[in-house]
Amino acid sequence: MKQTTLCYLQSNDCYLMLHRVKKANDASHDKWIGVGGKCEADESPDECMLREVWEETGLTVQQWRYRGIVTFISDVWPCEYMHLFTATQWEGTLTACDEGVLQWVPIAQLEELNLWEGDKIFLRLLRDPAQPFFSLKLVYQGDDLVSAKLDGKKLAL
Repeated sequence: MKQTTLCYLQSNDCYLMLHRVKKANDASHDKWIGVGGKCEADESPDECMLREVWEETGLTVQQWRYRGIVTFISDVWPCEYMHLFTATQWEGTLTACDEGVLQWVPIAQLEELNLWEGDKIFLRLLRDPAQPFFSLKLVYQGDDLVSAKLDGKKLAL
């Protein structure tokens, strides 16, 4: 089971988004996502998130919240547990990312971007004050989301 992290840095009702356009053979090519990546050996989810945010943005996160765990099941890709974070305080200067283009996007306009269907679900959950922490299971066939469960309960797609 692959362990990854994803973090949404929030400032002035915007999230810092990564438009993945630079890496060859990228499963998320041309998609917009938060920043993050794979956990290394002996690394906790928060340590991974801090390292990945710094590597991809040049920013050092000072304040964050662990918001949920997303389980990805796919007929194409290995199973994955993604640890989801939001951050509201950091220091440093934003730098270019070798995986894509970083851009501040108004939260209200996120669903206009080319997003994975499952990402739309957890982005909505991040805005819901009734969901301080959640477990989301997303099942994909190829690039198509075929099933989703929130805290064990099936969601309508």
